[in-house]
Amino acid sequence: MMLDKNNRDEAWHQSRLQYLTWDRTAADIDNPEHRARQAELIARAGACFHPTAYVAADAAIYTTRLEMGAESWIAGHALVRGEVVFGAHCTVNPYAMISGKVTCGDGVRIASHVSLVGFNHGYDDPNVPIYKQKHEFLGITIEDDVWIGANAVVVDGVTIGRGAVIAAGAVVSKDVPPMAVVGGVPAKVLRYRGRSRRDDTRAQLQALDERARDQFQAILKRNMQDGDYLSRENHGENRMSIRHLCDAIEIAAGFGRLPEGLDVAATIARLQAVQDPQTGLFPDPYQQPKPGVPLHRDGLALYNVLAVGYALEVLGSQPLHPISAVELPAPDFCQWLESLTWRERAWAAGADVDTIGTALYFNARYFSTGTSRETLFGWLALKQDRGSGLWGSPTADQGLLQPVNGFYRLTRGTYAQFGIAVPRPEAAIDTVLLNHRNYSGFSGSTYTACNLLDTVHPLLLCLGQTDHRRAEAEAIARALIARAGERWVDGEGFAFADGQIPGLQGTEMWLSVVHLAAKLLGEEDAFSFVPKGVHRTEPVGLGL
Repeated sequence: MMLDKNNRDEAWHQSRLQYLTWDRTAADIDNPEHRARQAELIARAGACFHPTAYVAADAAIYTTRLEMGAESWIAGHALVRGEVVFGAHCTVNPYAMISGKVTCGDGVRIASHVSLVGFNHGYDDPNVPIYKQKHEFLGITIEDDVWIGANAVVVDGVTIGRGAVIAAGAVVSKDVPPMAVVGGVPAKVLRYRGRSRRDDTRAQLQALDERARDQFQAILKRNMQDGDYLSRENHGENRMSIRHLCDAIEIAAGFGRLPEGLDVAATIARLQAVQDPQTGLFPDPYQQPKPGVPLHRDGLALYNVLAVGYALEVLGSQPLHPISAVELPAPDFCQWLESLTWRERAWAAGADVDTIGTALYFNARYFSTGTSRETLFGWLALKQDRGSGLWGSPTADQGLLQPVNGFYRLTRGTYAQFGIAVPRPEAAIDTVLLNHRNYSGFSGSTYTACNLLDTVHPLLLCLGQTDHRRAEAEAIARALIARAGERWVDGEGFAFADGQIPGLQGTEMWLSVVHLAAKLLGEEDAFSFVPKGVHRTEPVGLGL
């Protein structure tokens, strides 16, 4: 009789372990039946077990590779198939389904009825039945200390960051940032665990703000030589340029000041004298266009429409002449746009459009304008790539960098400046984030003011229309702010790129980038620098 009771108790205990697998004991793990089950899985399912791992009797394991770390377990009625790796202290509850290529770190909790699908059916060819098309395997990566709630679905290609929580019923189709709590269909970031990240970001902004506010006037003086500004440009060399004066004005204006000792009337006259009366463009007095090159093909004459034009506005003035170079009949205007370097150097093409849009703004505000603005926006609407949301082509050596950086310049002078919605903002966000990932977030010589500005501004602009992948954009903004304090050189400012010497161009651009990142996070009140010129974010509107 006692034997029957013992047998019943053991049967009840083993049945209980199918569902309450956390009740397993060392004796259950070392039970000959369990060790035999593991041996069978090693032989048939490519399994490898830590001595303390446990697999319930009714778990369905049909893997080609299975790794289980210390104290990890799989409950009964869970299905695990494909190539699956669990670190230490991972748990799979009853009726969870894990398929394809799935890699988990340590401490991952997978609730009942979760579905992790680390593969996808091919379906691109409509002439071939889906069941006959080749499977695709990108795989799912789940980092340490992640909790995935009941009935959640995670699709192929997703990475879930350390410490994240996936709410019950969520459908996760995009990467999840570390420490994020996500929910919904499709899943979006609801909040972050704890407040320390936000508090840290504000503290970092405030600390940098204090240093920059106290030092910017001395930095401007440091870059003066014989009464004019001589500073390092993006190529790392000192070179005289009218831009340096404009940078100095913009740096001071960002803090609500003017450069110490600046003669405003004389500076306005000097800047206005740069403008070519015939075309309205602004050839650099220190670096004149090459012989035979028309002004509308000279990069400095075009960029100075922004640099000099906005500096004049900051000083309470304006260009002397309309910028007639952009007031063309529609066929000639479109021919100019078509002739730009969209295939080989989309950044330069976007920069030209930035100048065109800004010139049209100055004409509309201070002079008169025809139909060129309507022609410009119509042409852009027709030429945008529907897949990428950008304009222009990637290149073999730089990938998406050229069209992404060109997107910033193009949209800055057009959609952002005039307050017009960007077409296909979700596609643009996807491409900007892909470029950021392809460059591993940028580092070394690629960690430049341009590359980070041309990442953060498009994200901020597009997130004004959608919350698409906002959490990933916010993670980039936080990381940028965290690094900014380390990159600031006391008494010298910011270098344009890592490894270079600080100068006015790098200082103005990086202060603007930090402002944009803070604004993306809704923390701009913690950073007093607000761009008033080239990198200002407030649109002028269309009521001109």
